[in-house]
Amino acid sequence: MTKPFLSRAFEEPRIAALLLALASAGVLLSALFFQFVLNYQPCVLCIMQRWPYVAVMVLGLVTWLFRRWKGLGDALLVVSGLALLAGAGIAAYHVGVEQHWWAGTSSCGGSAAANSLEALRAQVLAAPVTRCDEVAWSLFGISMAGYNVAISLALAAYAFAAARIAYTRTPVSRTAL
Repeated sequence: MTKPFLSRAFEEPRIAALLLALASAGVLLSALFFQFVLNYQPCVLCIMQRWPYVAVMVLGLVTWLFRRWKGLGDALLVVSGLALLAGAGIAAYHVGVEQHWWAGTSSCGGSAAANSLEALRAQVLAAPVTRCDEVAWSLFGISMAGYNVAISLALAAYAFAAARIAYTRTPVSRTAL
């Protein structure tokens, strides 16, 4: 008799990695929908928040393809969790920039004054289309970056929990790794 899917989603690293990859793909597809269908152009920090999801998708694929390597899935789930924590950190930083709690990076717009006409021209041409300190979209007073913090933290918690459970339930010699 097979175990219920929910139990296997925590005990089998390849299933957990697949779920994380699918969730990451869903988040990325949502961001692309906002960008290309609803025409909300991303700022520099918005783009940076997408990279951890890409990393989790790649790690999920590697976990799925190399499932026979005992212990690899557990380790890659931990790496996925760390990538998602990094994404949550970037998103939290972006929320702070949006709320004007701190200044954004120099690539977020609003950089220092130029010394010459050529420097001003270069500065204008290099400026991002969308500023990081402006909330383009929000729901219930929470911006996309705010939702990204919550989603990234929830997925990271799942990745760490699945890695821990898989590690403790996998009958493999950990000293051989």
